[in-house]
Amino acid sequence: MRRSSPNSLPPQPDPNAKRNDWATIGTLLPYLWVYKWRVLAALICLVGAKMANVGVPLVLKKLIDALTISPTDPHALLVLPLGALVAYGALRFSTTLFTELREFLFARVTQRAVRTIALKVFRHLHALSLRFHLNRQTGGMTRDIERGTRGVSSLVSYSLFSILPTLVEITLVLGYLGTHYDAWFAGITAIALVTYITFTVTVTEWRTHFRRTMNELDSKANTKAIDSLINYETVKYFGNEDYEAKRYDEGLQKYEQAAVRSQTSLSFLNTGQSLIIAAAVTAILWRATQGVIDKTMTLGDLVLVNSFMIQLYIPLNFLGVIYREIKQSLADMERLFGLLEQNREVADSPDAKPLVTHGAKVEFSHVEFSYDPKRQILFDVDFTIPPGTTTAVVGHSGSGKSTLSRLLFRFYDVQQGAIRIDGQDVKNVTQDSLRHAIGIVPQDTVLFNDTIEYNIAYGRPGASRADIVAAARAASIHDFIETLPDGYATMVGERGLKLSGGEKQRVAIARTLLKNPAILIFDEATSALDSKSEQAIQAQLKEIAKQRTTLVIAHRLSTIADAHQILVLDHGRIVERGTHAVLIAADGLYRQMWDRQQARQDEDLASPPVEVVQD
Repeated sequence: MRRSSPNSLPPQPDPNAKRNDWATIGTLLPYLWVYKWRVLAALICLVGAKMANVGVPLVLKKLIDALTISPTDPHALLVLPLGALVAYGALRFSTTLFTELREFLFARVTQRAVRTIALKVFRHLHALSLRFHLNRQTGGMTRDIERGTRGVSSLVSYSLFSILPTLVEITLVLGYLGTHYDAWFAGITAIALVTYITFTVTVTEWRTHFRRTMNELDSKANTKAIDSLINYETVKYFGNEDYEAKRYDEGLQKYEQAAVRSQTSLSFLNTGQSLIIAAAVTAILWRATQGVIDKTMTLGDLVLVNSFMIQLYIPLNFLGVIYREIKQSLADMERLFGLLEQNREVADSPDAKPLVTHGAKVEFSHVEFSYDPKRQILFDVDFTIPPGTTTAVVGHSGSGKSTLSRLLFRFYDVQQGAIRIDGQDVKNVTQDSLRHAIGIVPQDTVLFNDTIEYNIAYGRPGASRADIVAAARAASIHDFIETLPDGYATMVGERGLKLSGGEKQRVAIARTLLKNPAILIFDEATSALDSKSEQAIQAQLKEIAKQRTTLVIAHRLSTIADAHQILVLDHGRIVERGTHAVLIAADGLYRQMWDRQQARQDEDLASPPVEVVQD
């Protein structure tokens, strides 16, 4: 009777779901506050720069008013303008000085935040379960990370260096106009600012979904492109270049339509902003001109008001762009922080301790497991691999053989039962120590796009050249490497595609041998090798396995005939177990598999050689 799984899978948040903007900002702030004293110093410089900037028109007003003093007072003409000129130049320089000091102080804060977040996302992605990585779309995810980290820098730059300084300046200008001039000046300015900001925010909010749509379509198009290029050989095999181009162009066409809608709405936004600014400036200058005519204001006052408006509306003219960029950055960061919110399905317990091996006895105790609750893979799997022995697992495709190795590595947690190494439940030890004790040669070997030496040394970063060569010799690949023009410095290409299947597998074997683990897993380790190479490596593997606990997942039964224990899996259950001789004598499923493979080998030997017809 099938037992239900007591542990449901943890819910995974949708990385495409819209986050609250304040929640995104709240997630970012702790990364900036690490350098709180730099942040505070930068904010002080920001206020200083804006006070100096507002002071420039005030000094300019005094300078102009001084020039209109009666020529019968020569001291005022000589001294006051000179003092005003010096003050004007000093304030101009102070504006730039404080601005650059702010940039200098905040540069490290921004870049360290970008670096910390990018590294945290990178580590978190490696910490996520295999389930996540089997479902991911690499092209779209890498684009999300790239845009998200860039969005952090953009958000800090636009909000702290554009929006906040503008708000400080608006406050100072409105305060001065309200205390020194007719209420109309502050009123017109305030109404214009409120109208401008409201219009900008409203239209930009409406436009934001265009940007989000563009992001999604861009990620999808990039995913298709990356996936197609990774599978370049498959595309060539089937002559589907035009088909792939059409699929890619479909994504680009949808992106084009979204981009056109975005640009059209931008034109509407810019037109509305210009209309509000033009009306406000016209009204302000009308009031100032009327004041000069009525003798209630001087020419210096007119210049002051006009300078204030220019200083305010130059940055405000870019408010739409800045706000749009901030919203874009927030939209980009949504997906980045969405990745950080992905639950770690497999995580170390708070009291997890390093694995301590003393012989490396492996126990599967009544293990039950399912990738999907609707389809169970393993049923009451119970066996022990004594220290220093070899246990082989055989069975038809889909019987659950490779699942055993994934569970031993703790890529997933079992729903029922336990897996122990030297009596220690793998759930109660750190994953790092667990995986350090296990080495695997997988059936499908994937290499890094680097040199052969790098890929072998990946088994133990920092290993000496002598150790790398020794591992290559043990894997019977050293002689082949020596024949290559660049030797160990030969690049293997994307996913190791420059090497044959057998060569890749021997590199994987060398990499595992260099790791020198206490437990070895061979998952069809010689499936890509020819018979001669297979025999040579099998002899090496048997010698290596003598001192280690070894789990062999095999298809060719001849390669595991001398295993200490053979388990026969059928639909997730162990139906037979014993040595090769015992299982042959039992005349069960193992005997049937053996007879079929032997008959196939006999047929291959009996087949006549193929004649080559030459012209």
